[in-house]
Amino acid sequence: MLTPDVCIVGGGSAGLVVAAGAAQLGLDVVLIERGLMGGDCLNYGCVPSKALIAAARAAQAQRSGAIFGIAPVEPTVDFGKVMDHVAGVIASIAPNDSVERFEKLGVRVLREEARFTGRTELQAGGHRIRSKRIVLATGSRPTLPPVPGLADVPHFTNETIFANRVLPSHLLVLGGGPIGLEMAQAFRRLGARVTVLEAATCLAKDDSELSAIVVARLRGEGVTLHEKTKVARIERTAGGIAAVLEPGGRIEGSHLLVATGRVPTVDGLDLEKAGVAHDKRGITVDESLRTSNRNVWAIGDCNGRYAFTHMAGHEASLFIRGALFRAPARLDPGIVPWATYTDPELAQVGLNERDARARYGDAVKVLRWTFADNERAQTERETDGLVKVIADRRGRVLGAGIAGPHAGELIQSWCLALSGRLRISTLASFVPPYPTLGETAKRAAGSYYTETLFGPRTRLLVRFLARLPVW
Repeated sequence: MLTPDVCIVGGGSAGLVVAAGAAQLGLDVVLIERGLMGGDCLNYGCVPSKALIAAARAAQAQRSGAIFGIAPVEPTVDFGKVMDHVAGVIASIAPNDSVERFEKLGVRVLREEARFTGRTELQAGGHRIRSKRIVLATGSRPTLPPVPGLADVPHFTNETIFANRVLPSHLLVLGGGPIGLEMAQAFRRLGARVTVLEAATCLAKDDSELSAIVVARLRGEGVTLHEKTKVARIERTAGGIAAVLEPGGRIEGSHLLVATGRVPTVDGLDLEKAGVAHDKRGITVDESLRTSNRNVWAIGDCNGRYAFTHMAGHEASLFIRGALFRAPARLDPGIVPWATYTDPELAQVGLNERDARARYGDAVKVLRWTFADNERAQTERETDGLVKVIADRRGRVLGAGIAGPHAGELIQSWCLALSGRLRISTLASFVPPYPTLGETAKRAAGSYYTETLFGPRTRLLVRFLARLPVW
């Protein structure tokens, strides 16, 4: 029997932040992980996907030199070595998430499967663990859509595609969300033909004006996108697989990637024995991330709120603040950012225009600044893109979205504005270095005042003041 101060189930981003924080605060901590340390992000998600995208960007750069006076060439891609690069990046980061590191911090790590045997008790292999604070951080896993024949043919998900060492000749992608489009562009740039099949519209959760910029770039690079396309069934063929469409049509490919969504991982936990409520969306939690059992918290993907690594880490910090320091700690949905790492990137924080108008009607002001109007973007010939900011009539920032180069970096000033409850005047008055892409934030914010500052009343006032003696 182990009786730690904190017991954590899941060694991904959320669980590791809690384990490290609690152990360094001097608490007795047990961490239970049945799979790979580091969870989805390190092994199957953020890290390998961004490593693959970086390799694809290097290949694309060789094709894109003509505008700079550099002769373009078609790159020679050794896909096996590309995947060696991906594996090498994972290996370089893995020590940060390793059993050895956490044991040095004082965490007891059990490589077992955990299940509840009571409200405050778990079984993990030969160990029984009883704790007043149990944190579930079990993550999520890819889900397969109910397409006839899909389960009977070879296919990739994000959990298996990074182990593949053969470049597909024609990759079919089911799903036009962030994962699907990131991988579609990367594989296209590495030399594969790519076709994306999306039942609705691509990047449907993002601002449509911004997502259209990304979709146009992918199409321009040769990715075939079929939106509002229903797949009737998947079939095996002599050369790979085929997607049979409704009401007719057929698309054949060599390989298939399924990127149609994720579901929380709660299987095998016996949540009912602990009185922990859950449904198909995940484990039910309140704004402090507490479950229906006051001794159990659920953080990260498993609670079904936000399937982002950065939010898993944020929720872990809220647990430490609320459960360990007993300080106010509530999840604020208004400050949640996300980014899609296509080229150009797409990032959003707070409300987009559609949601802001649904909530506030005409009391919103939409500010725009294009990358074509930014000198640094012009020097780098990266002018496709737009900064779009949503504010109210009092100058309060409600949200921001960016489609353009380094959007994931540029959105951070708007993340600060929302989390700090800053007004648009703060963003309009800071001094950025020149020339930088970061100037787009100042210019977009400054456009809030254009109509007032250069309107008839202000011009009349300035003409009057100009007639007065010099002050």
